[in-house]
Amino acid sequence: MGGFDLPRRLVAEGLGTAMLVATVVGSGIMATSLTQDVGLALLGNTLATGAILVVLITVLGPISGAHFNPAVSLIFAISSTLARGDLAGYVMAQVVGGVVGTIAAHLMFGLPVIELSAKVRTGSAQWFSEGVATFGLVAVILAGIKFEQKAVPWLVGLYITAAYWFTASTSFANPAVALARSLTNTFSGIRPIDLPGFWVAEVAGAVVALMLFTWLLQPSTSSTISSEPKL
Repeated sequence: MGGFDLPRRLVAEGLGTAMLVATVVGSGIMATSLTQDVGLALLGNTLATGAILVVLITVLGPISGAHFNPAVSLIFAISSTLARGDLAGYVMAQVVGGVVGTIAAHLMFGLPVIELSAKVRTGSAQWFSEGVATFGLVAVILAGIKFEQKAVPWLVGLYITAAYWFTASTSFANPAVALARSLTNTFSGIRPIDLPGFWVAEVAGAVVALMLFTWLLQPSTSSTISSEPKL
């Protein structure tokens, strides 16, 4: 992360998460103000989110790693890519940034600063979807870092764009963003009471991905066959 000190990294994490949430919430509000077609509104929300992820990871990744996600920070701390003593600071910056992002979106559209969501998102299908979404996100990040690090911003942006559509939950895949989205009673919201199920599923999906890909990305250690000619 280019030798940036912890305060700068935390500001980058908070700023990035704020801009991500402002985009998710704001584009949802804009979409529903322009059309009554839910599918078209979701498409607008999806494209804006995927695009901003590419931008944010590209410009802030060299500073903080561009996690913007407690589940991602957790797996990097477990794998010692992030100092474990920095984990709490990262998570706090992401949570605060997410809340600021929701507030910013509301202010831009003249809505109440905070408004608890009434949108129901619960049940086994939703929870499983969040586990799958977060598993896929972490898998993409780990494999991308291993094989094509410069492409990670695009890989993450494209993955989330796709996951909006193939998961029943529309792929929150992020505990801090989920919390921030509970504070908006708009298109992208989630009831606060539904958050624990999402959080558990997201963390579980991230940990399973870390376990599998820690093994999967290890090169074979089997001995090579001798090329010497046999007599």
